[in-house]
Amino acid sequence: MPFSLADVTRVAHTLWPLAGAEEWDAPGLVSGDPSRPVRSIHLAVDAVAATVDEAIATDSDLLLTHHPLLLRGVTSIAEDRYKGALLSRLIRAECALLSAHTNADVVTDGVSDIIATRLGLVEVTPITENALPGTGIGRVGRLAQPTTLGHLAHVLLALLPATASGVRAAGDYSAPINTVALCGGAGDSLLRQPKVLAADVYITSDLRHHPASEAREQALCAGGPALIDVSHWASEWLWLEPAAAQLRAALPGMVVTVSELNSDPWSFAVVH
Repeated sequence: MPFSLADVTRVAHTLWPLAGAEEWDAPGLVSGDPSRPVRSIHLAVDAVAATVDEAIATDSDLLLTHHPLLLRGVTSIAEDRYKGALLSRLIRAECALLSAHTNADVVTDGVSDIIATRLGLVEVTPITENALPGTGIGRVGRLAQPTTLGHLAHVLLALLPATASGVRAAGDYSAPINTVALCGGAGDSLLRQPKVLAADVYITSDLRHHPASEAREQALCAGGPALIDVSHWASEWLWLEPAAAQLRAALPGMVVTVSELNSDPWSFAVVH
């Protein structure tokens, strides 16, 4: 007997409990009949035209994304608007849509945890504690072998899929790095957290000019971390294959595939 969409949703909410989501977030089942069978799941960071095309082309019964398509309220799903167009295409193809967002950020083997693991961090703890015991946003830990800011930036460049924005760093190229704080996805809201301020470097995405500038100036004045800014999409893409492995283990016989399409919004960069 194949698993139903309700079965798969329960498994997803066991792996990534909704209670762990931030208050502003909107993870969970977006569309689909809970009673319909699910034989194949396709994972992607974003529900965009390309990943919806891919899910339909592979005859997937469920597209599971990290980012919720309906994160903010909409008043129309007319098909001349992209969210309506995507939902209509998925519904016609009988492909459900489910998301695991901040509830997949906070857990063990979640988005930030995977980056910490891939960097070989030890003594890892969350930057901020979550309502669920042992979980939280971001991670901070110690490198097994100290390195420099420049070398760490190159390690990240090799670790992450290629994007137009690459890897940007703020700080002395040769600065010694031992303690690393990180947050997959947008993380400038954590810049003033004590564990971030105590780290040698903070790795995250979508760092805006003023928060980044203020953080660096404060570091020059009273100490603080160097900064490394990476692609939002790339930092979260690393989570997809571990998440797929968890789903395969929990749903024996389920076909689970991972999108390798680049859904980073930037196409290219021009530099001097």
